[in-house]
Amino acid sequence: MRHYAAYGSNLDPARMRAYCPHSPLIATGWLEGWRLTFGGEDAIGWEGAVTTIAESPGDRVFVAVYDVHPWDVADLDRVEGALAGTYRKLTVRVATLEGEFTAWVYVLDGYEGGLPTAWYLSEIARAAEAAGAPTDYVADLRSRPTRTASPE
Repeated sequence: MRHYAAYGSNLDPARMRAYCPHSPLIATGWLEGWRLTFGGEDAIGWEGAVTTIAESPGDRVFVAVYDVHPWDVADLDRVEGALAGTYRKLTVRVATLEGEFTAWVYVLDGYEGGLPTAWYLSEIARAAEAAGAPTDYVADLRSRPTRTASPE
């Protein structure tokens, strides 16, 4: 499978060009029956929780679909923590204006819960905006609760 459905900070086209220079964006769309959530707040070592998705009938997550070249798969797996076991790959169906695609997503291999930092949430909202997400989706992201980053 070559299609990857990016959500969270990977919605940023510039970020994905850096991670996967041989892999073009082919569509944007929705994961129907899923919701964007957070987890791993205390287990991963960040100052807050990280993005993941969870099945949730009636909800949906905005995604950008990339045709990932085989040269880019290992780098993306490494960057996304799939090789370290932090995230695992799942196969999902993405609804786009160009039709449906089967794609993989990275899902946190751990428990849901916790709050992201304000900085991290703003990065996710900025990435969604850069990918062309609807304004109400971006506004919903920006309105989510956050935690204060811990002092170093």
